[in-house]
Amino acid sequence: MSEPTTEQPTQTYEQAREELAEVVRRLEAGGLTLEESLGLWERGEQLAQLCQHWLDRARERLAAAAPGEQEG
Repeated sequence: MSEPTTEQPTQTYEQAREELAEVVRRLEAGGLTLEESLGLWERGEQLAQLCQHWLDRARERLAAAAPGEQEG
């Protein structure tokens, strides 16, 4: 898997999540060539990483906003 980027993502969390859902729908539907399936799988991995990036940033912001309420 590739390293996370430090650049600002160009897609919002919602956009990446919706595209990821579409990738999954297409893969589950089948009827694709091996190359098409691999390309979609790779795109899905990128989108999942992007969604995780957004979730991690949101978690960091919440922790910074309420430092006394962190789990521990």
